[in-house]
Amino acid sequence: MSHLVVGLMSGTSLDGVDAAVVDFSASAPRLVGTHFVAYPAQLRADVLALNTAGDNELDRARRVGLELARLYAHATLQLLGGLNIAAHDVEAIGCHGQTVRHRPDAGYTVQLGDGAMLAEATGICVVADFRSRDIAAGGQGAPLVPAFHQAIFGDARIHRVIANLGGIANITNLPSSESTNASPIGFDTGPGNLLLDLWVELHRGRTRDDGGAWAASGAVDQALLDRMMSDDFLSRPPPRSTGRDHFNARWLAQMGVESRDAADVQATLAEFTAQSLAQAIRIWCGAPREVLLCGGGVHNDDLVKRITSALPAARVASTASLGIDPDYVEACAFAWLAWRALHHLPGNLPAVTGARGARVLGAIYPAGPVGRT
Repeated sequence: MSHLVVGLMSGTSLDGVDAAVVDFSASAPRLVGTHFVAYPAQLRADVLALNTAGDNELDRARRVGLELARLYAHATLQLLGGLNIAAHDVEAIGCHGQTVRHRPDAGYTVQLGDGAMLAEATGICVVADFRSRDIAAGGQGAPLVPAFHQAIFGDARIHRVIANLGGIANITNLPSSESTNASPIGFDTGPGNLLLDLWVELHRGRTRDDGGAWAASGAVDQALLDRMMSDDFLSRPPPRSTGRDHFNARWLAQMGVESRDAADVQATLAEFTAQSLAQAIRIWCGAPREVLLCGGGVHNDDLVKRITSALPAARVASTASLGIDPDYVEACAFAWLAWRALHHLPGNLPAVTGARGARVLGAIYPAGPVGRT
């Protein structure tokens, strides 16, 4: 049996699809290769529109799900082709899908995509819909990557925090054997790149602030920052998770940003991401020796500087220092979750999500033709 699994991740930043091949033949998973496919502009707009209520949502969601499945298949086949790996040599694809609603308080979450179409288009078994089982068991359904972080980055000698800077920022606390924080926890800390990307698109017509240069040109508005830091979400104890349902254009308007200098708002949003992350670490993780960053935010030099400044007692670096490309940690995590699902192993950490217990996560779409599993 093959031990290669493809992981696919498309997050709240809506930039595109991260694809990774991971080899599970040894005791430690090994990243074999990666590939990125950007979202076409129209698909990105269609996904973004589905984050809020609108006309004909069911039809639009199904159509976008099918288009996403075709893009996921394209990313997978390009990745495998570049590595000269045949589809029949891959055990499975772990596909997170594209989140457009996340309402664990109401008992559901929605990730667009189509596992059946992806299996047909690639000829590979697909594991998808990872969050729903955890929510059915009373959990938040997010974040799911802490179990992977614990397996890959945990070290009994070093107290680490893994901080993922995606559209939403989330952390995993990995205490050492001597740490007073004895058990791993993980949760969303607040916005990562989401509000930064939204504001720069509104005012500069770009999908991101490259390197954080625009934010660096502004000055932090302390009164605005204080108002942002008073958001109720930041005071909730874990387990907690969030998304565009909470942090969005409406939230920005409620902060009164339109009356302020646009560059200063961008600087304040960057500081908000850094301070909300640092505050969560101080309150819930104690004093880690290392904070390792991953996700698209690692390329935002201004944001990384702010996080480093907000956590002076910790060594702040990226997961590249431990051998995993920070852009593909989450893709690797969903490959790992798929592998565990196929081997009937749990993929959640109840202490992180709040679920009633460990659960095998994911819906499985076997590869065709009949006879393949």
